[in-house]
Amino acid sequence: MGPEVITSRANPLCTHFRKLASSRAYREETGEFLCDSPKLLREAELWGGEIHAILYTEGADLYAFNDAGKDGLIRKVRVSESVMEAVSPMKTPQGVVFSCRWSPERLRLPNQMEPGRCLVLDGVQDPGNVGAILRTADAFDCGPVFLLPGCADLYSPKTLRAAMGVQFRRLIYQCTLGELDALLKGAGIPLYATALREDTVDVRDAGLAGCAVVIGSEGRGVSQEVLTLCEKTIKIPMSPRCESLNAAVAAAVVLWEMARDDLGKGQGGDPICPI
Repeated sequence: MGPEVITSRANPLCTHFRKLASSRAYREETGEFLCDSPKLLREAELWGGEIHAILYTEGADLYAFNDAGKDGLIRKVRVSESVMEAVSPMKTPQGVVFSCRWSPERLRLPNQMEPGRCLVLDGVQDPGNVGAILRTADAFDCGPVFLLPGCADLYSPKTLRAAMGVQFRRLIYQCTLGELDALLKGAGIPLYATALREDTVDVRDAGLAGCAVVIGSEGRGVSQEVLTLCEKTIKIPMSPRCESLNAAVAAAVVLWEMARDDLGKGQGGDPICPI
């Protein structure tokens, strides 16, 4: 028997994929999200993503999904180029789109956590920034990343693409400020923020090993509600001509300093970031 083939853009599976790409409410209702590109498919396979269905064009590279042992568990459907263009959220599709079910266990906050460095995003709304920050946190082997209300959807196609599959392999939680506060206090993890006030210190002198640092939104920075819970605030020294840094760039500097502080406590050599 040959592969399943879809030729109509109005097919229910195609409609389902388009809704997953465009609607956060629909993603939350169905418990699924949409990924595009062979790269993300490979990441999902490598890190145990629960793949539901794959649409692909003829000649697309499906990596390990050509294995016969997976055929009965994952729906694989070949589509025309025109159907792929209608379904993919990318302007230039790469020949593969697929749906995944998210695991409630991966999103549920733990009852307690081990001391260590972690990152908090407060109202970072741009999915490209959120994805870039997640990718950088992964590069510097940061602990959990917490997204407070108002952040970009963790499972939107743009966030997934910018993070290059980090969602499949790192602990990332969406939570309220109250939940975060209780969790950090229970683990004895101090909360710092990138903001200016009387106690602000240079990021190079802050001692960031074993703490949680908040990165604020692109427009208003860290909210006052979050700042009231912070033990210290930190600043990144820069030219007086510059008012602020992009959220993803600021996070990269902070994550680098956090990693350096941990290494300074005898946990290894210099961190290496391939360009």
